[in-house]
Amino acid sequence: MDSINKLLQFPTLRGLVSGPQSLLTPLHLGALCIALGVLTPIIALIWQATQSDLSHWDNLITFVLPAALKNTVLLLAGVAVLVGVIGVGSAWAITAWDFPGRKILSWALLLPLAMPTYIVAFAWLDLLHPIGPLQTFIRFLLGFDSPRQFRLPDLRSLSGAIILLGLVLYPYVYLTTRATFISQPAHLLEAARTLGCSAAGTFFRVALPMARPALAVGISLALLETLNDIGASEFLGVQTLTVTVYTTWISRSDLSAAAQIACMMLMFIFFILTLEFYGRRKQGFSSRSLREIQPTRVPGWRGWLLGAVISLPVILGFVAPVLFLMWESAKRLGDTSPLSASLLSALQNTLLLAAGTTLVVICVSLLVAWSARHSAADNAMPGFRRGVMRLASLGYAVPGTILAIGFLPPAMAVDRWLADLLDIRGLPLMSGGILLVICCAMRFQAIAIGALDSGLGRIPPSLEQASRLLGENGAGTFARVHFPLLRPALVSSALLVFADAMKELPTTLLLRPVNFETLATLLYAEAARGTYEEGAIAALMIVLAGTLPVILLVRHQMTRRG
Repeated sequence: MDSINKLLQFPTLRGLVSGPQSLLTPLHLGALCIALGVLTPIIALIWQATQSDLSHWDNLITFVLPAALKNTVLLLAGVAVLVGVIGVGSAWAITAWDFPGRKILSWALLLPLAMPTYIVAFAWLDLLHPIGPLQTFIRFLLGFDSPRQFRLPDLRSLSGAIILLGLVLYPYVYLTTRATFISQPAHLLEAARTLGCSAAGTFFRVALPMARPALAVGISLALLETLNDIGASEFLGVQTLTVTVYTTWISRSDLSAAAQIACMMLMFIFFILTLEFYGRRKQGFSSRSLREIQPTRVPGWRGWLLGAVISLPVILGFVAPVLFLMWESAKRLGDTSPLSASLLSALQNTLLLAAGTTLVVICVSLLVAWSARHSAADNAMPGFRRGVMRLASLGYAVPGTILAIGFLPPAMAVDRWLADLLDIRGLPLMSGGILLVICCAMRFQAIAIGALDSGLGRIPPSLEQASRLLGENGAGTFARVHFPLLRPALVSSALLVFADAMKELPTTLLLRPVNFETLATLLYAEAARGTYEEGAIAALMIVLAGTLPVILLVRHQMTRRG
């Protein structure tokens, strides 16, 4: 008893268990349990990796890991360079110059965000096939008759993967750097020009260094998406660590070895998160009272040429694949008007998965964000709010393959315990798709937590205080004050989560129930077999769903600029 009393003398422990600002309230405990639940798959992954000996590593080190590690490093490096060049270049061109098509391109450059990487690979593999439409047209122009006379380099290569992933992921850098370029005061650039700097020198010595934190954040987001990719890399024949983890588990049925390789990937994730943290730590905001950069008119053919160059990422990363998918879908629907039973079943499963994931994410994120608001309002342990939100948002930084491997052992243990408790055969949570929904919710709840926390931050505490003075309790204040004001953030975050859940491939591949196909897995299976009967229709449906949040993002950006 004396030792307990001594422990309670510490302010931290005393604040946890006593006083009106105690953290051990149902609200805070619920948020803490959610955050620890997201951390559980990572702990389980490390535990699973220690449950097997290293006898199989001789074969992995000799034949598997060197190539996979080399491909992963080169892929990350190549994508980082390409998204940096395209994202920064297009953001600066849109900000600093006025040319034909500038207003359209300012939002059209975001459209590749709607394209999952595996769909871009699926489309371009067919477009650039030796007997596909593009190479056939080029041979027609050059007067050749067969692929033996003229043939473009094979897209199935590491360089092809870098180009395609870069064309899809550059909007992350474009978004972050353009926001920084817009907020930069014009007088700094004018001072550099007055001191004799050229236009290029002003960009590299003034504008780009100020945008370096935003560049680091954008590149880190693109690299996390690159690590999460499995479909595009496998379609293009690039054996990355992510693909190796998947094949080790599925093809060789060696979960421990897959967990050990996944632990290696955690080092890449730690490096990328460190880069992102460094970027956010250094990020600052200029005063809005300062005069912003005014774009300089580029006249004549130079303006048209600049517009054509800036539009290339949009054409290659969105327009061309979408037109191809529309053409192939029209041909398919023209041959057989009614959609097949398998496609309709995949569509239904996809909608159910996306709707279930969105519902879970919104409920969980509301709890975490509301708990964070009360922690900040009560000034109770400043680190609690920040730590809980970071832990709860950790799932988005972990690739779906790694998250699924770490999530499976504890989830299966709970499922077996539940089956024994209910005295039923089988695994009710796994077979019902509930485990898949929970894992997807862990992965995407960071999107909603950030949006809802930002939305709550814009609601002044005085409104809540006035409601409480008028006799409303906490639930009534939330329902009548906060919820209506949070509706825009709720809708936008729900759309983002719904679209991401529809196109999620790695988690769905690994945790789906038997005979459960989504649009993403249906497309993956057809591409793996080399058939394209209904893959184009499935891909087009996913792209259409992904376009909705991009349109919402564009409207938000235009509203802020207005």
